[in-house]
Amino acid sequence: MAGKQKPPVVVAELGRPETPSETASRKAEQSRLYKQRKTVNNLVFSLLVSLGLVLVMVLVVPRGTDQWSAHTVNVAESAQQSEASAGRPLIAPEVPETWKAKQALVRGDGDILEWYVGYTTENEAYAALSQAFTASGDEVEETWISQRLEGQDPTGSERIGDLDWIVYDHPKRNPDETNMVFGLQARIGTTTLLVYGTDRPEVLRTLAADIARQAKAAGLDQTAPIDPATSDEEETS
Repeated sequence: MAGKQKPPVVVAELGRPETPSETASRKAEQSRLYKQRKTVNNLVFSLLVSLGLVLVMVLVVPRGTDQWSAHTVNVAESAQQSEASAGRPLIAPEVPETWKAKQALVRGDGDILEWYVGYTTENEAYAALSQAFTASGDEVEETWISQRLEGQDPTGSERIGDLDWIVYDHPKRNPDETNMVFGLQARIGTTTLLVYGTDRPEVLRTLAADIARQAKAAGLDQTAPIDPATSDEEETS
């Protein structure tokens, strides 16, 4: 005996059984929605995996260090090594141990030779010494001095360490945008001394006092014109 044929299911939304065409359309739509949900899920999963890999790389790969902040040079050693080419004593300032000397070098600019020392102070500010002179013994040109002091005008004069200094005091300048907020200029013998930077004036005055003391102790007030044989730049780093 043949079994009874199951009656077609009545679809509530239609109030009647589906036609074969409607059944095919419904199944096709369900298949499409399933694939769409699967694609979104796969995309989210892939994104999470990618973010996880990035996090692992950040944690595992060693980062570079700020080498410049830790970089220092031995100013006294560099001065001793450079004196022969400079043809005269070079000043190695005595500064606090918390200061970091970043550069100490002899460099030439036409007839002018300069012993330059640059520091980062304990206040994370900038301080510099320029000991400049000419082979002929003539005074260092004012245009060169102006360039080092960023074109700022003198504002007064002081006597520091038994030397007369021209003062350049410009406190309104932004230390983040300039290297010269306060500066001092003096001449001893045939040498021009510049002390300048972005630290407090009293800090730079103290530096200038030590430089003046060393300049006199080294006999720079009696230095005669020289004819040094130098390269454009000799650096110890």
